Amino acid sequence: MLYDRGHRDNPGDDKDEGLGKVAQMIKPTAGRRPSEDELIARYFAPLAGEGGLGLKDDAALLMPKPGHDLVLTVDAVVAGVHFFADDDPGSIARKALGVNVSDLAAKGASPAGFLLTLTLPEGWTEAWLAAFSEGLGEAARGFACPLLGGDTVRGPATAVSITAVGEVPAGRMVRRTGAQPGDRLCVSGTIGDAALGLALRREPAAGWAAALASDGRAFLIDRYLHPQPRTRLAGVLLEHASAAMDVSDGLAGDLAKMMRASGAAAVVEAAEVPLSPDVRSALAAEPTLMERVLTGGDDYEILASVPPERLDAFLAGARRVGVATTPIGTVTEGQGPPLFRHGPTERRYGRGSYSHF
Repeated sequence: MLYDRGHRDNPGDDKDEGLGKVAQMIKPTAGRRPSEDELIARYFAPLAGEGGLGLKDDAALLMPKPGHDLVLTVDAVVAGVHFFADDDPGSIARKALGVNVSDLAAKGASPAGFLLTLTLPEGWTEAWLAAFSEGLGEAARGFACPLLGGDTVRGPATAVSITAVGEVPAGRMVRRTGAQPGDRLCVSGTIGDAALGLALRREPAAGWAAALASDGRAFLIDRYLHPQPRTRLAGVLLEHASAAMDVSDGLAGDLAKMMRASGAAAVVEAAEVPLSPDVRSALAAEPTLMERVLTGGDDYEILASVPPERLDAFLAGARRVGVATTPIGTVTEGQGPPLFRHGPTERRYGRGSYSHF
């Protein structure tokens, strides 16, 4: 482990432990190769919070504030699945932490810290690790979510798994299961930016891309690379939302998940779904992109159901913390995939989100 010298991923190989594996793979840049302890001290110890104990022990120590529950979430990002292998290492780190902090925000939780598991392939360099840790440190400071400990292993591809821990007032975590018929559905930010950013990475010469200015292309790709968890909305959700989750796998599919968990159905006015000017430009050039916008994923916005009598207060609270939030539909009786109204046309997206399997 990064901070547990007793771990081996290859029993019988006593020389290949923890960050010792890292040290063996790093090519010396000048003079001798850094030792395991030097790598920890150089790249990870500066990111540690108080509960990380200076990364000198086999475990972290974390105690919630009085009257608070701990909220835990884990997500992994893997090369070739969630990011391109040649993406900037700092961007990979920021995304890995951001997607987890987004889950905490949707539960109304404040970040308390995170554990990191880093899988590195053969051939990586100390320069890659330096850029990764710099990006991770920037994200950790920006989200007020310090490193508590972790593990580093060797594998066939780069992968980052983060377990994030947050705190929420006791008994008040905002769950997926609380949506009730009549509640209004609201979503933060804009939808579809990251899905089209990913499409640009895969096919930069797509016909619809010609409708975008260079700064529009850069905006969409940045939204794909760097999630912006809506941490400022957490307190507003605690006060007013009946249910919430982050939109990671596509608005249509994630809304369907929330409705299944709540035992309800939903109707969404597609024209009310908030879109950035660049997504609107792309849709004007290629209207069929709307399905990708609604199902493509990587938005990391927050979807919430709000009792109608709380809607005005919820929207006012969102404005107060500087997070644009838009009503897009209503929770209804019944079950099944949400109904999206596109003017006179109605559609249900049976496979409304990304799935690994």
